[in-house]
Amino acid sequence: MLVQGTPDQFIEILRETIVSLVRRDGPDLTARQLGVFLTVYLGEGPHTVRGLASALNVSKPAITRALDRLGEFDFARRKTDPQDRRSVLVQRTVKGSALLREISATMAEAATVFQEGTTAPTARQRASSS
Repeated sequence: MLVQGTPDQFIEILRETIVSLVRRDGPDLTARQLGVFLTVYLGEGPHTVRGLASALNVSKPAITRALDRLGEFDFARRKTDPQDRRSVLVQRTVKGSALLREISATMAEAATVFQEGTTAPTARQRASSS
C-alpha cells in the first residue's frame, strides 16, 4: 500500500510504530539493531557482515554487536558461508519474520487511520481502554 501524507504524518506513523514496539512484551531494539534487522529482512540476500556494514555505512564491529543482540533475541542468525568459510552469512528466523509482520501491521494500522483522515488514538488512550 502506497501511503501519501505529510512529513508530520509519517513521523506520527513512525512514532506509533515505535511506541507499539516498546510497549509489547519482548525486547526493545535500538535504532541500529532495527536498521540491521530491516536491511536483512527487506533487502536481497544473502547478507554478510561486510555487506551490511557497507549498506548502512557503519563499521563491521557495529554490525557484529547489532547481530549479537539480534541473535540473542532469535531475530537473526549467523552461519558460516559453505562456499567461503572466512565469510559469515546472516539469516532470517521465524521469530524475526513474525516481528516484521507485527511491525508491518502496526504501521499499516497507523497509515490507515491517516488515510481515513481521522485522528489516531494515542498509545496512552489505547492502553487505558485495555
